Amino acid sequence: MSRASQLTLAGTSLFAAATVVFVHFQQKWEKQAMHQGVIRDMEQQRIKKERQLDFDMQRALEEEYKKGQTVTLSPHPETPSALPPNR
Repeated sequence: MSRASQLTLAGTSLFAAATVVFVHFQQKWEKQAMHQGVIRDMEQQRIKKERQLDFDMQRALEEEYKKGQTVTLSPHPETPSALPPNR
């Protein structure tokens, strides 16, 4: 084999091996990134569920408080111009 063919074979072999190693590590990084996305989504769902439970609890408290109170709306709400000035 000539020297040029040996260098070409060595170069292409090295390039192929480097490509395989690079792709292997890239897949590993992508898998970790995808897993972090799943963890982040689960955390967001947990927070959303907590907020919904808080909202439902507040709604139930509001209903309970409204049962004990009588609230009537004024037929003529006061306009800002009708309010006395703050001094």
